[in-house]
Amino acid sequence: MPSDVTIVIPNWNGAGRLTRAIQSAQSQTIEPKEILVVDNGSTDDSYQEACDAGALVLRFEKNTGFSRAVNAGVGECSTHWVAIVNNDVVLEPTWLENLLAGCGPDTAYASGKILNAKDHSVIDGTYDLLSWSGCAWRAGHGAPAARFHQAREVHFVPLTAALVQRDIFLRMGGLDVRFESYLEDIDFCLTCAAAGLQGRYIPEAIAYHEGSATLGAWSPRMVELLARNQIYLISKHFPGRLTRPVLAGQLLWGLLALKRGAGVAWLKGKWKGLTSLRGIRPSQFDAARLTAILQDSEDEIRKLQADQGDTFWEQYFRWRGR
Repeated sequence: MPSDVTIVIPNWNGAGRLTRAIQSAQSQTIEPKEILVVDNGSTDDSYQEACDAGALVLRFEKNTGFSRAVNAGVGECSTHWVAIVNNDVVLEPTWLENLLAGCGPDTAYASGKILNAKDHSVIDGTYDLLSWSGCAWRAGHGAPAARFHQAREVHFVPLTAALVQRDIFLRMGGLDVRFESYLEDIDFCLTCAAAGLQGRYIPEAIAYHEGSATLGAWSPRMVELLARNQIYLISKHFPGRLTRPVLAGQLLWGLLALKRGAGVAWLKGKWKGLTSLRGIRPSQFDAARLTAILQDSEDEIRKLQADQGDTFWEQYFRWRGR
């Protein structure tokens, strides 16, 4: 009997990998009620591929961005839970079963352990963390797969592969479409956490992620969107706005982009962010709660950085004076 879950797969020009994602969703030990592909104006064979694989398809004429695609997909659902899964993700057959088993009545959203698709001994991501700089970190990225084995409550889950209560998603306004792609999940989860909602990390739920399959790692477009969206995130949520941690993190990230050959894209993104803030309204949630969430998250980044030896975060804490 199908479960009260819809699996939504946003897609843009994902032909060649979309079938794998759909088949892994179809192979779940707990059958989803529906599998819905939201196709963002693909110009390849994605639409036919999704239809041939047996998925329902919601099709847009042009690329509207990840956030709009997810919002449209969730809006089409009628199930209690919605699983949001990237088109470059393959789910273990027990992924959905383990997520549902690990969620309590107060769980608003959940994620599992995401492993590198090319090397299953390495973690791609678990849950997310956010620093006072506006820069986020995927906890466990690059660590051995045997780590991060304890289930726990978390503030942020990556929408790479996650489960969310549909009513909560809609009540909290869904994803902010101004973000388009990148940090839209951090923004959504921060809004939820500030409202007192809880997320959960459930390591038994395993998925495999190819990573940066749509735009490419450190592509100019990816860097531009991230650089712009960091400005949006800071303006929307951070008490105090332009602080020493913000300056330290943003400049360091800019230097990293420059090193990767994307310095111009970083500048372009910052300019677009700064010149398009008119529609960004500051969060109305309790500042003390927001501060506690950010402090808790940054404290964990510092602890993990000391353990894993990440150079970016090591320099960040040195620059910000911690």
